[in-house]
Amino acid sequence: MTAAGSQQPSTVEVDVLVVGSGPAGAAAALFLASYGTGVLVVTRYGRLSDTPRAHITNQRTMEALRDMGVEETLLALATPWELMGNTTFCTSLVGEELGRIPSWGTDTVRHADYELASPCTMLDAPQTITEPVLVKAAQDRGAKVRFDTEYLRHTQDDQGVTTTLRDRLTGVEYLVRSRYLVGADGARSRVAADLDLPFEGPGAVAGAMSIVFEADLTHLVAHRPSVLYWMLQPGAEKEGVGLGVLRMIKPWTEWMLMWGYEVAAGPPEFTDAAVRELAVALVGTEDFEMTVRSASPWTVNHHFATTIARGRVFCAGDAVHRHPPTNGLGSNTSIQDAYNLAWKIAAVVAGTAAPSLLDSYDAERAPIARQVVERANQSIADTGRILSALDLTDTTDVAALDRQLALRKAPGPAGEEVRAALREAIAYKAHEFDAHGVEHNQRYASGAVVPDGTPMPEYRRDPELYAQPTTWPGAKLPHTWVTRAGHRVSTLDLVGHGAFSVVTGVGGEDWSAAARSVGEELGLTLTEVPIGPGLPYDDPYGTWAELREIGDAGVLLVRPDCYVAARHAGPPASAEQAREWVRASLGAVLGR
Repeated sequence: MTAAGSQQPSTVEVDVLVVGSGPAGAAAALFLASYGTGVLVVTRYGRLSDTPRAHITNQRTMEALRDMGVEETLLALATPWELMGNTTFCTSLVGEELGRIPSWGTDTVRHADYELASPCTMLDAPQTITEPVLVKAAQDRGAKVRFDTEYLRHTQDDQGVTTTLRDRLTGVEYLVRSRYLVGADGARSRVAADLDLPFEGPGAVAGAMSIVFEADLTHLVAHRPSVLYWMLQPGAEKEGVGLGVLRMIKPWTEWMLMWGYEVAAGPPEFTDAAVRELAVALVGTEDFEMTVRSASPWTVNHHFATTIARGRVFCAGDAVHRHPPTNGLGSNTSIQDAYNLAWKIAAVVAGTAAPSLLDSYDAERAPIARQVVERANQSIADTGRILSALDLTDTTDVAALDRQLALRKAPGPAGEEVRAALREAIAYKAHEFDAHGVEHNQRYASGAVVPDGTPMPEYRRDPELYAQPTTWPGAKLPHTWVTRAGHRVSTLDLVGHGAFSVVTGVGGEDWSAAARSVGEELGLTLTEVPIGPGLPYDDPYGTWAELREIGDAGVLLVRPDCYVAARHAGPPASAEQAREWVRASLGAVLGR
């Protein structure tokens, strides 16, 4: 029955239905629409995010958004990179500092690593900024969006997916018939539940509350600009994310307060007095005015799906990786899920790839779901090193806490030992605040990657902290600056844009000719990227020659998501051999 009686519900037809308008769903809509695929986004809510939940936006995500042409829009709206980095550990904003750790590549030593790895900066872009940018860009490119629309259920068959939706304003149910369905409906995903996806991990491990408020705290923080200020106070390590937190939303007048609560007991009451008491405790003084904008509880999760797709239905974002905000991986991983999936769906819908290509989404992104969930939860555990450095098991004994904090300022061997241990504990938090390798070192193994017989290069430094570029098949194409007509351009700008690319150099003319021939045969446009003296792109700094791991006349086949699909180290034996290699490599990836 529908709200109108016994009539059969009407049916809407579209290539792809996306359930959810958060970072994963909004990004999927943008990417699919940019590739010319018909997409409908539905969300049960009447608006986009009204709370600034996710915010750290890393370089790899910015690369994907740069590819889509929205990087400049975010740069104009977000908090810039240089204001993100003095992560401070203290007893309160006006209290004593325990130490600071430069974060997100903002210090002198690490900044070069970040600049060498990407043409993009990092940003602090709260979800209230990111979602509207992505959704508007998606709509501008043809995506349709329906608010107040609730997902009820779906069925799939050999030809497509039938999804039942309810208009929450009228109560009317109707059907959407799509080729594919993307479940991006968050940590309580009904799409993932209906698919009966297998999950691992303990699930809800703690409770936390977030209070968004306005208060001008410029005089307390502008001299040590940061996204996060961590507070060691009695009870701060219980539940939550390891300590009490004040998070900057807008410098330096809008904030989010985070504090833990016992998840088994349920969230506390958000009375005005309780909210003010928490804020005063973390700021450390009553001498400020505040206006509370929102207060909400949430769950610290340790939960990931080991399979993230079944048949024609794919899940992305928090639907399949549920974890705390530590490391700032949530929205980034969600957007990157969509970047991985969208070009594959677009290729299958367009008929240029076989449906088997879609199997690579689960093979490539399910291991990433596990990785980010475990990394984010480990970062909470790592915060315990600060208590250990102070020789504390918890903060319930206020006298003991005060005594150990005083000891860190005392002369003599005991004080020196505490100071050294505390410096080491705070420095170790680089695994949360400078985990550059976690962001860039994702390697894929699937049917959409053609091995070249070489082993994956061993990491020369900590693979969580340091990005290590490589052209090994299954890795992201390295960034460096080359030139076009004398003007500097990133290697990443020469690929992507929804197309496969063939990257070669001096003596690689047969590869370029093969790309044109095979592209015509398969109905694809392959972007030709010849780099070298006398070619359309030059390498005047010599950095591409250092990074490419192939000879001048070798070739890289690069996917639309800027990952290396296949590699040939040297020149082809003949023009025909070049054509056969390009045809075979593309055929293997596309299932043709």
